[in-house]
Amino acid sequence: MELTGIGVGRGIAAGPIKRMPEPLAEPADIQRTADAETEIAAAQHSLAEVAQWLRERGVKAGGEAKDVLDAQALMAGDPALAKDIAKRIESGKTAERAVFDAFSSFQKMLESMGGYMGERAADLADVAQRVIASLRGVPAPGVPESDEPFILVAHDLAPADTALLDFTKVYALVTRDGGPTSHTAILARAKSIPAIVGVGAGAEELSDDTLVVVNAGTSTITAGVSQAEVEAALIKRAEWLEASNAPITDGALKDGHKVPLLANLGSPKEAAGAIALGAEGVGLFRTEFLFLDSQTAPTVAEQEAQYTELLEAFPGKKVVVRALDAGADKPLAFLNADKEENPALGLRGLRALRVKENILRDQLTALVNAQNKTEADLWVMAPMVADAEETDYFVGLCRELGLRVPGVMAEVPSLALVAEQVLESADFVSIGTNDLTQYTMAADRMLGSVGSYQDPWHPAVLRLIKQLGDAGKATGKPVGVCGEAAADPNLAIVLVGLGVTTLSMTPAALADVRAALLTVTLEEAQARAARALNGRTAAQARKLGSE
Repeated sequence: MELTGIGVGRGIAAGPIKRMPEPLAEPADIQRTADAETEIAAAQHSLAEVAQWLRERGVKAGGEAKDVLDAQALMAGDPALAKDIAKRIESGKTAERAVFDAFSSFQKMLESMGGYMGERAADLADVAQRVIASLRGVPAPGVPESDEPFILVAHDLAPADTALLDFTKVYALVTRDGGPTSHTAILARAKSIPAIVGVGAGAEELSDDTLVVVNAGTSTITAGVSQAEVEAALIKRAEWLEASNAPITDGALKDGHKVPLLANLGSPKEAAGAIALGAEGVGLFRTEFLFLDSQTAPTVAEQEAQYTELLEAFPGKKVVVRALDAGADKPLAFLNADKEENPALGLRGLRALRVKENILRDQLTALVNAQNKTEADLWVMAPMVADAEETDYFVGLCRELGLRVPGVMAEVPSLALVAEQVLESADFVSIGTNDLTQYTMAADRMLGSVGSYQDPWHPAVLRLIKQLGDAGKATGKPVGVCGEAAADPNLAIVLVGLGVTTLSMTPAALADVRAALLTVTLEEAQARAARALNGRTAAQARKLGSE
């Protein structure tokens, strides 16, 4: 039996399956017998206990796991949830049932939002389980114990469980639910272990002790294999681990063709970690972190300090900064005042900045000042650019203010269709594959009901990327990718074959992508790309492009 899902990384693993225990039984919906104050106090104590436990486990885990667990601790300590639970208890519910109903209500709200927020619903469910277990005085469901290495299978994995997994025992993760931005996928990348998420109902057929081979590179789980097949896969696993732990080198193909590997960052504080993992520079610096918690735009001086800190970490290296990308799922009070029926297609990115040009000018001025006082090679790009006219506007403003390398992001299909016109004035193009996929497939990436369309392997998306790559070659200008697609090792090879010149990704993915690129020549990458372009579906393109 072979199952497929979304592979994370390119590793391979094999061994017997161990399944996560089933969640705690739903609390009975019965009238409480204890007085309300006692039940409310018990619920508050359990919420605080779980929040503290999550924080302590986060400190022990460190890194990205700490961020995820800290977010869960905030959920347990959310005053709105505590207030909702108290109201339900006062209306006659038991503490257990009030916790269950309150968390379920919030969970459904997150699920309805889809995308990244929808995937956080599983985190909320885990917190509820831990609070209910505390109220019952029983252990919360956790990872099974085993003396031998195994493959862990679950509906979805809670951050508290994945953060401190013993990866000398757990060789791979397989989940029924989740997507490429679920915490399971994030932590699998951070820990550099293979995972296959979003397997669907087929995951229920995987029973304890069944021998399986998990191949993240091909996104497949093969069940019922022989011991000899397991041993052969473990030899490949050892080879993959050796390649992943090889000395860090600059990104290149087997034939020496250079492909710089850059990092996607959201704060200057992330620079040191990216450099340690071999980032050759920054391919996407998201400036939103400076703006999101503000009721007013930060000053030029405030921005300049942050940009200078970032650039000082990369002397002589390329750093690509994206101008403020607000609107849609990131509205700002001082920039996006009007409510829009469909904000993903509304006044966002460069469109919003043109309306409030003073905000854009301040940001570009701060970047110029940082550029002039550091040794980094600063490139600046505008988000959500639709055509050559918008490109000319942004590039002209950058040159007027003194920025040396202005470019644009390719997220709107129209820009790919007029790419050569765009590159007449822009110095470079960087492809944001998340939004390019969303707009190509007419499927809101924040909406769970159309989540299956959000796959950058779709031949329509690949053909747009090829148009951009061809335009870059024709004009002699670089075309990079800074979307989630660059973190997929097999897709990274295809992207290079389509004409992409640089790849930027979450730093945790750098080792896998670096190792994957070294397995092919440019001619082989181009052949894989040509095969993928002929696929009729995303799944078929993935299969054709991974062989």
